[in-house]
Amino acid sequence: MLKYLIRRLLASVPVLVIASLITFWLVRISVDPLAKFRRLRDSAQVIPKQRHLLGLDRPIIVQWWKWVTHFARGDMGISTRTQDPVSSMIARALWPTLQLLFWGTIFSVAVAIVLGVYSAVKQYSIGDYAFTGLSYLGIAMPDFWLGLLAIGLLVTGPKVWFHLNNPIFYSIGLHNEGVKGFNLDYIRHIVLPAFVLTASSVASWSRFERASMLEVLNSDYVRTARAKGVPRRQVIFKHALRNALIPFTTVTALDTAGLIAGVIIIEQIFSISGMGQAFLVALQTGDAQFLLAWFFFSAVAVIFVNLLADVLYVVLDPRIRFS
Repeated sequence: MLKYLIRRLLASVPVLVIASLITFWLVRISVDPLAKFRRLRDSAQVIPKQRHLLGLDRPIIVQWWKWVTHFARGDMGISTRTQDPVSSMIARALWPTLQLLFWGTIFSVAVAIVLGVYSAVKQYSIGDYAFTGLSYLGIAMPDFWLGLLAIGLLVTGPKVWFHLNNPIFYSIGLHNEGVKGFNLDYIRHIVLPAFVLTASSVASWSRFERASMLEVLNSDYVRTARAKGVPRRQVIFKHALRNALIPFTTVTALDTAGLIAGVIIIEQIFSISGMGQAFLVALQTGDAQFLLAWFFFSAVAVIFVNLLADVLYVVLDPRIRFS
């Protein structure tokens, strides 16, 4: 296992290098770091100096090599918007996003497995049809619309209908002012953004788990276990579920990029000062240094989740061996 992990980590290095080169080139051609100088009266004299100062007059490959070598040493550059080190900006924005992704992933995986197993075991039942209909609705509904709907029905609505001093759930930030830590206030803040972030994932993952579970339940070894008199609960949870989770793990790992992209919308709707909201501000202001760091961390997150999925394969099925 250790040798396999080391090989995978080493194999991820060229992937990150290529991803950083492509990202650097795309950001350079789409974001103008000199936009704020073009509005000056003496822009004709200022812009050439700034181009040389920022190294923009050098070939793109030279610019990329300088950036990536500095990044490897922890120097992510200086934000053109705030003049702060990008590393400190990333450090402040990363923690709220990690919380949102962690609780959202835990919620979506747990609910999707429960719904998928229930729908497979109770195939063609009223509950199966109901969850299938809800899943289609969840897949079709955009995140931004679901977020606004959730705020109206679960935050503003109950406060008006029941004349509450405070809403049941909050829709701004992760804490009220002056409150920190994991407590009831934090739960009332995190529930809605985590739910909206993962609603479409729960819908699609539960349908996939249902299909995977049905395939396993109809396999020969499950029918043999039933014929031998193995209890139904043991057949479902010990024999069928464990094998049905292997393809489910693959799908959840591949869909991680969708959750990272969804954070951008969710943090804007719920006013969470995380990576998603910082990305939008950097995009609107042309902060190229922050955008480069953001894309690089997103690539690292996707690679890490896929590596974690590979490790889970051997946990779910001991027959799998890494050579």
